Amino acid sequence: MSASRVLHGIGVDIGGTKIAAGLVTEDGRILRQETDPTPASGIAAAVASLVTRLRGAEPVGGVGIGAAGFVDGDRSTVNFAPNIAWRDEPLGADVAALLDVPVVVENDANAAAWGEYRFGAGEDSDDMLFVTVGTGIGGGIVHHGNLFRGGFGAAAEIGHLRVVPGGRLCGCGQLGCLEQYASGRALVRDARERAEAGDPAAKPLVDLAGSVEAITGPMVTDLAQQGDPLSRDVLHDAGRWLGEGIASLASVLDPAVIAVGGGVAAAGDLLLDPIRAAFEEHLSARAYRRVADLRLAAFGNEAGIIGAADLGRIETVEGS
Repeated sequence: MSASRVLHGIGVDIGGTKIAAGLVTEDGRILRQETDPTPASGIAAAVASLVTRLRGAEPVGGVGIGAAGFVDGDRSTVNFAPNIAWRDEPLGADVAALLDVPVVVENDANAAAWGEYRFGAGEDSDDMLFVTVGTGIGGGIVHHGNLFRGGFGAAAEIGHLRVVPGGRLCGCGQLGCLEQYASGRALVRDARERAEAGDPAAKPLVDLAGSVEAITGPMVTDLAQQGDPLSRDVLHDAGRWLGEGIASLASVLDPAVIAVGGGVAAAGDLLLDPIRAAFEEHLSARAYRRVADLRLAAFGNEAGIIGAADLGRIETVEGS
């Protein structure tokens, strides 16, 4: 396929409960979106069905798939996925066999990072660290205009940066990972613990949820935006941990832009302000270096679809 015919791409974001996909233009605009539940089996067929419905009669240059987990250097095989029982799953090849367009598979946070770099928070820079804060914490690195995947495709798993030696047990099997202190899951756990301990400040949150066990991250964010002291406090703690972790990463990576996205980032400045304060406090030799511009991501949960579509389209152009 010649580059001149590549007009649109399709980006697919595979989650544990749903598959979201979008038809995306060359300048990063989503024209149409579709979602389906994630099936227990036959995910490749489900992805192919979504792509077929989305493309219609549109000329599509490539399909990009974002999936949580470790993606092999072939950009087709998912070596490991935390939420789906995949081990060395040939996802890209299986989907490509059902379609007549090239397919690229990428880690979902990497795909979101690429979307923000190309069209969103990082489009004015060629060096960006992307931090996505949702149920867990993920990330992506763009260096000199290229997505950095590491030697084995597993780079930027920043949620597993150890911040507390001997700290809380993480799902990865290690102790004290950043994800255990600053993710949406950590936010909810801290709010519930304070409610269970009888903190009177937790009453508005418990009243909203109906019970301690029903407290969710969006509830904490909503009440924080309304001025609730406890909700603001737990958001501030999460932001502080994130800022400290990002400072350590910046000492190694020296990014020009740091973009923070994901569901928890919907809290806006209530999260970004403590991130920024802790980042600037803990950044090594801050008085003698240029400091990265720390920003909210532009596309929210759509960044992964936009980035995956663009990666699929680029692969087609470079391979033509």
